[in-house]
Amino acid sequence: MEKKALGKGLDALLPSAKVGKLVETVDVQYLRVDDIVPNRYQPRHIFAPAELAELTASIKETGVLQPIIVRRKGDGIFELISGERRWRASKEAGLETIQAVIRNCGDQESLLLALVENLQREDLNPMETGRAYLRMMNEFGLTQDVIAQKVGCDRSSVANSVRLTNLHPEVQELVEIRSLSAGHAKVILGLESPESQMRVARLVVSRGLSVRETEKMVESSLVGRKRTKKAAGKSQWIDLEARLQRRFGTKVTIHPRGQGGKLVIHYFSPQELDGVVETLLS
Repeated sequence: MEKKALGKGLDALLPSAKVGKLVETVDVQYLRVDDIVPNRYQPRHIFAPAELAELTASIKETGVLQPIIVRRKGDGIFELISGERRWRASKEAGLETIQAVIRNCGDQESLLLALVENLQREDLNPMETGRAYLRMMNEFGLTQDVIAQKVGCDRSSVANSVRLTNLHPEVQELVEIRSLSAGHAKVILGLESPESQMRVARLVVSRGLSVRETEKMVESSLVGRKRTKKAAGKSQWIDLEARLQRRFGTKVTIHPRGQGGKLVIHYFSPQELDGVVETLLS
């Protein structure tokens, strides 16, 4: 299936320029590499040494083909907005200067530009994306709907990414290094305790389980635990709770009473509540 392109990208965020024609329409200068500092809002934190070495070799051979984007920080210093990998590789290649687009923008736009560029290049792992979205919500007060509009994706995609930040830290690390996929992580979110998440994640990695196999393991874990606490006559509700927990990525309990009862969807953070609401409304 063809991957859906982002609805908005650097073209939309740089209204005076087309991405491929930055040098023709905006302020481009050659800046000293040592006068540039990393972006404190850079969503990407993992730079694979092998990939960086390959880019360094390419830059030594052909130079930097696309300018980086920076903003002024004062005293002749510039802060990266996007292009940190190119900047790092240029330093490794021994370049003294690098071509850069100079933008006048604030913190929010700096994070947004860096995020969109990385998303377009598919450079971010799922955890980096989720943390970037969460940072936009917490630091800039943006709603998931607004973020989705700005980066050009579905609101449910933003909600699902943010929910990954509720995983056990060790599980998050496995997602970061791509030992676990976002699909695996979404299933593991259905487990209530961090310890259970970690235990299942380790088994998934060690056994090389697929997402479907992980679903079966999580369902078995949920059902088995519930059955030790509840009467066997309630097994129909236990099975349904397990299915709902996989769907919402959080604890779900059913309290039957006569012909009626209550369905309770638990949440453990504002972000998780947003994810539940997005799932219900999608």
